[in-house]
Amino acid sequence: MKQQTKHQKEYKKLGFTYLDTAEILVTLNQLLSNYTIHYHKLYSFQWNVEGNNFFELQKQFNIECDQVKLQIDSITERIRVFGVKPKNTLKQHIEFSKIKEVQLDISSISMVEEIISDFQILHNSLLDVINAALDTGDSATEELAVSIIKRLEKRNWMFTSWIN
Repeated sequence: MKQQTKHQKEYKKLGFTYLDTAEILVTLNQLLSNYTIHYHKLYSFQWNVEGNNFFELQKQFNIECDQVKLQIDSITERIRVFGVKPKNTLKQHIEFSKIKEVQLDISSISMVEEIISDFQILHNSLLDVINAALDTGDSATEELAVSIIKRLEKRNWMFTSWIN
């Protein structure tokens, strides 16, 4: 048996090797970065939305913030399952994210258009996670991504319906 120091723990990766999980971890970190910037954008929109649909959009942005925060936690926990620490600085997330920040002097319609655009990026990122999980046979990561994508598709429909 391998001898360990007092501070070092052996970690078993549920039967997956590091090579098995490498692509999954890349896609999960990409998803995490995308969601982190999306969350920040939503939170900023919630604080700064104006106009005659203020109450309606502020409530919807708040609902999204709460859900995205939970999804970020789930994604982060999934990364930790593999014994890896996720990206955790805003600088890392900004550099890695395909979702970009926006100026806050935009209309409420532009805010919703930004969210819909972000949904497309998130959807593609989730598909990347699903494909990596399928390639490895990682049903738990696949299930996580599928549950997130179901909600994302519903909210995309709702925001798209609002804007039309």
